[in-house]
Amino acid sequence: MAVSKEKKQQIILEFGGSAKNPGSTQVQIALLTERINDLQKHFETHRHDHHSRRGLLQLVGQRRRLLRYLSQKNLESYRELIAKLNIRK
Repeated sequence: MAVSKEKKQQIILEFGGSAKNPGSTQVQIALLTERINDLQKHFETHRHDHHSRRGLLQLVGQRRRLLRYLSQKNLESYRELIAKLNIRK
């Protein structure tokens, strides 16, 4: 489940500040979160799709590493991001 170009541009503008900042940590985390949410919807109907489940676990691990990096570099930005994305409680 790929994120559409329009949705991707919207996420880049919202979390990156401009269209010329697609590689920032916040944008990467937001894009991974979007893909993870799409895959979770996929698993509601395809419960036995274990190959995609492995991909989901890889995406979650990658997002976790990026979140750890962001929390070490800029704690305030980390807190704002998890509140916006509604990742943690």
